[in-house]
Amino acid sequence: MRLIKRNLVVIAGLLTLAYLILPNIVVMVFSFNKPAGRFNYSWREFSTDAWRDPCGVADLCGSLVLSLQIALWATIGATVLGAMIAFALVRYRFRARGTINSLIFLPMAMPEVVMAASLLTLFLNLGAELGFWTILIAHTMFCLSFVVVAVKARVMSMDPKLEEAARDLYAGPVQTFLRVTLPIAAPGIAAGAMLAFALSFDDFIITNFNSGNTVTFPMFVWGSAQRGTPVQINVIGTAMFAVAVLIVAGAQFIGGRRRKRALAQ
Repeated sequence: MRLIKRNLVVIAGLLTLAYLILPNIVVMVFSFNKPAGRFNYSWREFSTDAWRDPCGVADLCGSLVLSLQIALWATIGATVLGAMIAFALVRYRFRARGTINSLIFLPMAMPEVVMAASLLTLFLNLGAELGFWTILIAHTMFCLSFVVVAVKARVMSMDPKLEEAARDLYAGPVQTFLRVTLPIAAPGIAAGAMLAFALSFDDFIITNFNSGNTVTFPMFVWGSAQRGTPVQINVIGTAMFAVAVLIVAGAQFIGGRRRKRALAQ
């Protein structure tokens, strides 16, 4: 009992982590299933057929590529705009700064269905054709807030004296930004970019309202769930999860090696 009391926080954290990872494990296990019917909800027998032919279902890989394209461009747009907004909010004093700070949190606090309906109304009033571009604009808009928050937290923790030292050593504004400011802010920018990519790729509600006849991967999964869920969906989900884990593990490994080098010096 004493051991449990001493490590209660650690045990609670591990249990919570296991609870969060459990659905991913189920998806991974069922990617090797060979269901008897259309629905991949009960285990029948082990098979690697879906892994050998992940694009065996019509339009699955097409919707996946489309989701990746939208997520990539939305991430680039949201990251560039979000980083600039974050620097402006932290480094400069201007009118309506407090109001903008408050407005940044609106997309994060507002229910997605409300935002989706509002964006649909805006696009229809503008006469825009629903499709790839309306989805991209919508995703960039709601990802923007998350990037601003991530980058802003990093910029606020930066020591201005480092930039002052660079200027004292005759570095110009561009050189100071590229050699000092950007490397320090890079972890926050990278975190915001990864969060934006995940949110954009995973979004269904806002996409469903503003997609028209365009079908992204989450919409394909939703449509398939009504007719039968192919095993290839589990394959794609497992592959995406594995890639995310490898990226995080790689970042941790590189960060650990850099910390060791810094300590050694």
